[in-house]
Amino acid sequence: MPGRGSFRTGLDEGAQQLTGQLGKTVQRLRKAYNLSLSDLAEQSGVAKSIISQIERNETNPTLATIWRLSQALDVSIERFLASSEEQPFIETLSRGDTPLLVSEDGKVRLAIIGWIKTVEWLQWYDLVAEPGGVLESDGHQRGSVECLSVISGVMEVEIGDVVERAGPGETLRYRCDRRHVVRNAGAEPAHATMVCILKAAVME
Repeated sequence: MPGRGSFRTGLDEGAQQLTGQLGKTVQRLRKAYNLSLSDLAEQSGVAKSIISQIERNETNPTLATIWRLSQALDVSIERFLASSEEQPFIETLSRGDTPLLVSEDGKVRLAIIGWIKTVEWLQWYDLVAEPGGVLESDGHQRGSVECLSVISGVMEVEIGDVVERAGPGETLRYRCDRRHVVRNAGAEPAHATMVCILKAAVME
């Protein structure tokens, strides 16, 4: 039977490992939502300095802090605490566990279906747009490419003075390192998948 000292050491090591994974998860989700530390602090009620320490694995947050962050990042606390090493090879995400972004006009919804670990270089989404829905985006890193594959409806992409449309089964591929606008150009709801490759070498 281990002594009190070895048991305490085991607890400390376990807490440190959990905190390290939690910090990585917080940072990935925050970046996926394009949130600054100040934005997340405002939405969660957790101090900016505490969030920064969590991301750098410099503190062991309380359960209340973890719960607030999970609510602000729209992820269940169970998945929030899950260690990547313990995840099964096949992972199932429920609708409630899939982060959702909404355009300013409220008519375009982007479900983040990509793997959160690749968010810094590869992002992909399930997009649903109501008629007239517009999604305006600032430019990503230089050389980034976006691919919009239409499943149903008619989608339109506008970059500068160029406007292109695509219907079911068609894909629009375009540089997204400058301001670009995606809209539903039809009279019916539109459905598409969107993949963003950040710093795509092909565009250099």
